[in-house]
Amino acid sequence: MKNNDNSFFSRPWVMRGTSLVLALFMFFYVNGSFLRQTTRQGNQSALMSDKSQTIKVPLQVSIDSKRYVVTGYPQYVKIKLTGPSALVTTTVNTQNFKVYADLSDLGTGQHRVKLKVSGLNSELTSSIDPETITVNIQSKKTITVPVSVQLSSKTVADGYEVGTAKSSMANVQVSGARSEVAKVAKVVAFVNVPHTATATFTRQVTLQAVDKNGQTLNVVVTPDTLSVTVPITSTKSSSSSDNGSTSGSSSSSSGSSDTETSSATSSRQSSASSQTETRSSSIQSASSSASN
Repeated sequence: MKNNDNSFFSRPWVMRGTSLVLALFMFFYVNGSFLRQTTRQGNQSALMSDKSQTIKVPLQVSIDSKRYVVTGYPQYVKIKLTGPSALVTTTVNTQNFKVYADLSDLGTGQHRVKLKVSGLNSELTSSIDPETITVNIQSKKTITVPVSVQLSSKTVADGYEVGTAKSSMANVQVSGARSEVAKVAKVVAFVNVPHTATATFTRQVTLQAVDKNGQTLNVVVTPDTLSVTVPITSTKSSSSSDNGSTSGSSSSSSGSSDTETSSATSSRQSSASSQTETRSSSIQSASSSASN
């Protein structure tokens, strides 16, 4: 039996094509693995590289707020964070740390304290600007003050008038540093009265503690808002009532005058009748005497 030397895979061009395909496959596989490894290493390098970023954060004060009041410190401070890039970015976005001034062991008076930070990852370093601040600690005082309602205007549309405004609470509490509380002259509830108002209205207003010069003081008012009712009444109805009363009085006077006139007339008629009867009696008596 004769061997088949002319089979498909024994042909030279088939062998060359197969070898070429295998060579290309190995080339792309090796180069793809290298590119993936290079990209992974590049990403890891980017994540592990250091980064610095400065942000503004609120400053917290640690003190017994029931006994003391602190003034003079800034509301915000700047903090510079340095560390792995990904960690810095995450911390800046979440801000799951705090910058604070610990005043718990300090008494009244002026103090210079160093700011602290807590809640940062140990791989991060930080620097605060400013590093230290000056604070003034004072004893807290609370007093009770009556509410004074002030209206922007007492003039409204023609035919209407503004009555006496009334607040939902007569007294409120004012708390703060002893020196500030001592300056409180009154607590004001300012109400804007529209010129076109024609009916009673109620407004929710914010209270302000002011000194004798009308300057707002740095104290806490509790509650800080309340409602004020401003009565608006019509002057037309009262005018109509007055006119009605005047008309009634005039009618009554007129009626009385008519009655008096009628009585006088009747009296005169009765007098005249009496005089006529008297004259008739005299004539009759004279006639009788003549006959005799």
